[in-house]
Amino acid sequence: MADTPSVPAVGGRLTVAQGTALYVGAVLGTGVIALPALAAEAAGPASLLAWLLLVVVSAPLAATFAALGSRYPDAGGVSTYSRMAFGPRAAAVVGWCFYFAVPPGAAAAALFGGAYVEAAVGGGDLTVAVTAVLLMVVVTATNFFGVQLAGRVQLALAGVLVTFLLVSVVLSLPHASAGNFEPFAPHGWTAIGPAAALLVWSFVGWEAITHLTAEFRRPARDLPRATAAAVIVVGALYLAVAFAIIAVLGSSAATADAPLGELFAVALGGDARWLAATAALLLTFGAMNAYYAGAAKLGAALGRDGALPVWLTRGTVAGEVPRRSLAINAALSFLALFAVLAAGVGPRPLVLLTTGSFVTVYAVGVAAALRLLPSRSKTWWAAVVTVGAVLFLLIMTGVYLVWPLVVTGAALLYLRLRTDRNGGGRQRPPGAVPGQVAETRDTATEAPEVATTPDGEHSGR
Repeated sequence: MADTPSVPAVGGRLTVAQGTALYVGAVLGTGVIALPALAAEAAGPASLLAWLLLVVVSAPLAATFAALGSRYPDAGGVSTYSRMAFGPRAAAVVGWCFYFAVPPGAAAAALFGGAYVEAAVGGGDLTVAVTAVLLMVVVTATNFFGVQLAGRVQLALAGVLVTFLLVSVVLSLPHASAGNFEPFAPHGWTAIGPAAALLVWSFVGWEAITHLTAEFRRPARDLPRATAAAVIVVGALYLAVAFAIIAVLGSSAATADAPLGELFAVALGGDARWLAATAALLLTFGAMNAYYAGAAKLGAALGRDGALPVWLTRGTVAGEVPRRSLAINAALSFLALFAVLAAGVGPRPLVLLTTGSFVTVYAVGVAAALRLLPSRSKTWWAAVVTVGAVLFLLIMTGVYLVWPLVVTGAALLYLRLRTDRNGGGRQRPPGAVPGQVAETRDTATEAPEVATTPDGEHSGR
C-alpha cells in the first residue's frame, strides 16, 4: 500500500481571506469579461440556464476538491489524489493535463485582457500583444517571490474586483428590458449544451488551489472555509453579471467584443472603456496569478514524483518557491502566446482546448474522490453528484478532447522512456520528503486509512 500522507496541523502562511481571494481570482478570472458574449452568441438568453447549471454544479465540485485538499495537503493536488487512488500513470496523466493546459489558457486570458485595453486606447493588434506580454511578465515576477506575496496581491485585487462588478450591475439594471429575453432560446434548447461547454472556462479553478493546500496555515480548517466563501461570491457575481448583460444589452450582447465595457458604459454613461479595461486587467491578472502559482507547485511535485524531470523538484515543501517550474510554465506560456499571434488564431479555440484538459482533470479527480473519501460521507455524496455533470461536460467538449488525449499519450510515453532509462526498476519518487504525500513501490489501490487527532485534524495512519 502507498505511504499515507501525514497531514500537518499547521501548514504554510496563507490565511482564509487570502485563500478565498485566490479561489475568486482563479474561478472568476477572465470568464466574466468575455464569455457572457460567447455564450449569448451560442444560445441567446437561454445561456443563462447554462450559467445557472454550472453555478449549481460548481458547489459540490468545489466541496469535493476542498475535502481532498484538506485531508491530503500536497503540492501535487489532483495529481496526488490520482496517484493514491489509481497509481502513477493516472497521476502523470492528470498532472500533465493540468500543467500543459495552463500555457494556452494563459495566452487566451492575456489576449482577453489585451482586447479590453485595445478598446480603450486603440492601437490594434500591437496593443493587444504588448498588453498580453506585460501581463505575463508581471504575473511571473509576482510568483517569483512566493505564494505569500501572490496571496496578498490577490486579496487586494479581489476587493477591487467585487466592487467593480457590483457597481456595474446595480447601476445598469435600471436600463434592463424584458423584451431583451425574447425569443428566449433563438437557437433551440439544444444550444444550451454547447454554451455550457464554452462556460466551463468560467468555472475551472476549483482544482487549481489544490496545489496550494499545504500553503494554508491550517489546511483542514481553512480550506473548506475559503472554498465555501468563494463558491458564494463567484456564483452570485457570475449570475448577476450574465443576467445584467443580457437584460441590458439584449441581442447586441452576442456580438460585443467587450460586453463588460458595454455594461459599464450603460451604467455610468458616456465612455467607460477605461474603467472596463481596468477591470479586465485586474480580472486577467487575478486568474493568471492563481494559475501560475498552482502550476508552479504542481510542476515541482511532478518532478518529485518522477512524472517530469527531477531537477524541477525544488519548491514542493510549503514555504519554498518553485522557481524552476515557474520558469518552465512562463516560457511555455510565452511560446503559446507568440504562436497564437503569429497564426492569427482567436482565443475561442484556445478556450475550448484548455477546458477540454481541465474537464479531464475533473473527471479523474472526482473518480479519485469516490475512492479516497469516506464512503457515504457528505463529501463523498458531493462527489457522486458531480459525476453526471462531469460526464455531460466531457460529451459537450467533443472534438477538443483530442488535446488531453495527445497529452495523455505524451505523459505515458515519458513514463515508459523513464522506466526504460532506469532499467525497468520502480523506486520512490525522487525528492520525496517526510511529511509529504509520497508513494512506495506498491501504488495505493484503495483509500488510505485516516485517523483524526483530538483537535480534529486528520493525520495519516
